[in-house]
Amino acid sequence: MQPIFAAELLAGLTQVALPGNQKITAVVTDSRKICKDCVFVCFKGQRVDGHDFAPQAIQQGAAYVVVNHLLDTIPTDRQIVCESSHRAMMQMGANYRAKFQPKMIGVTGSVGKTTTKEFCYAVLSAFGNTLKTDGNQNNEIGVPNTLFRLESNTEYAVVEMGMSALGEIERLSRVAKPDAGIITCIGVSHMETLGSQENICKAKLEICAGLPDGAPLALNADDVFLNKARENGEIPQRLQTVWYGLDAEWADVTAINLTGDAESQQFTLVDKENGSFAVTIPALGKHSVYDALAAYAAATRMGLDAKTCAAALANYKSTGMRQNVVKKNGCIFIEDCYNASPDSVKASLQMFRDYPCTGRKFALLGDMLELGDLEEQAHKQVGEWAAQSGLSKVIALGAASKFTVEQAQKNGLDAVHCEGYEQAAQELLQLMQPGDALLAKASRGMKLETVLQTLYEQK
Repeated sequence: MQPIFAAELLAGLTQVALPGNQKITAVVTDSRKICKDCVFVCFKGQRVDGHDFAPQAIQQGAAYVVVNHLLDTIPTDRQIVCESSHRAMMQMGANYRAKFQPKMIGVTGSVGKTTTKEFCYAVLSAFGNTLKTDGNQNNEIGVPNTLFRLESNTEYAVVEMGMSALGEIERLSRVAKPDAGIITCIGVSHMETLGSQENICKAKLEICAGLPDGAPLALNADDVFLNKARENGEIPQRLQTVWYGLDAEWADVTAINLTGDAESQQFTLVDKENGSFAVTIPALGKHSVYDALAAYAAATRMGLDAKTCAAALANYKSTGMRQNVVKKNGCIFIEDCYNASPDSVKASLQMFRDYPCTGRKFALLGDMLELGDLEEQAHKQVGEWAAQSGLSKVIALGAASKFTVEQAQKNGLDAVHCEGYEQAAQELLQLMQPGDALLAKASRGMKLETVLQTLYEQK
């Protein structure tokens, strides 16, 4: 964060006149990161209340603390009272963002947000100094934290935007003010709170709120619900829509002649506006091609050179446990367990079905979370998909994954449900031999890396 006058950063949060020459050097929410001249924002969590650390923050040099109510433990003139700490973060993020003019892409969607963000980063980095969202910092705390990392030499940025309810992406988009937007697809994540895919589509389309007139909006031409939104006139005509996909012949940007190996995919990118380009991406699965097309479509419609954009897709790097390939003692492990939804599990299984290996293929599957009433049906569907994926056996963890095992067995696939990490690890240790490959896929909360770590240590 570049130093910013307190009066600028805190505008809209306090009526109290602040010292005209006082500068803020950081905004922090973690008491371990308190530093001199920072603003410490107090959040009340389930286990820890940030307000308890307010005196410590002042003692360690914080200029101000954002509190939800006045505290008698610190001077009143060092407190910025705001009923919502989330609102305070968003307001400060917007105030700080207004000082910089990078070309920015905003990314949302039910599946593929982070991979698409990384493809955007690869493309934009070919043109200049680029900032990206770290990890999945895509909420009302994470997006402001990303914006606080903007500097005067930041030329490009890509910001990921997530949500759990209607209205969140609109607020994030209005704060970030991207120059282009991407919606990857409309899935069933957050069905528990939003109730229908139509509502999820409405929530994702809220990214339009922060886009200026004429801004590019890259949309998946093969997505049923985005197409319905187009037919129903729900996509603002003031925006420049660019459609990408693999199946829709009318898409503006598509890919043909797809081939691949164990580490990459090759295809011809066909852009109706800019011609065709040979592309190689170091990522697996058809869904990764969609994510690459999305990044290309948004970047080129922002005015960046198409040939350079297409070539830069080769610079993509996976993050975390997203299709990370690990080779140990002759076995192949594909870590794809950072997150999971029915759509992403289907895509991973399709990728794994075509993955080249000399031995057998196994899948370690865990629960998909936040599905609400769809939980049983969705996990049974995974069992059917697994049975169609050329697997030798499925090892499953989690209460809902019992439905996956039952359905897989009904479809003739050997499958076992394990009660814990150790049982799952032992099952796989007994099964796997050199040449075999394992796909690990589940929601982040299932912590499948616990099983993988045991396999890496003992295999």
